Amino acid sequence: MTDGGGWLSALADDKEAVQLAVGAELLQHVNATLGVPKLSDGELRYLVARLYEALGDALRVAESRGKRRRAYPAVTA
Repeated sequence: MTDGGGWLSALADDKEAVQLAVGAELLQHVNATLGVPKLSDGELRYLVARLYEALGDALRVAESRGKRRRAYPAVTA
């Protein structure tokens, strides 16, 4: 866990941004394939596997950000 201001925090933020962007692209792809009348079993398994990975990434990002918020509460004036 970082304090939100160092190089490690910036690296984590960059990785999180990439993970979330990949998830967003995957959702667009899935949305496009919903209109396809027949997907093969292999195509469906592939999509489910990628969705599983993207959801896991999104949950890790949310958990990490939640831990950082609890560890370093905002200062109010």
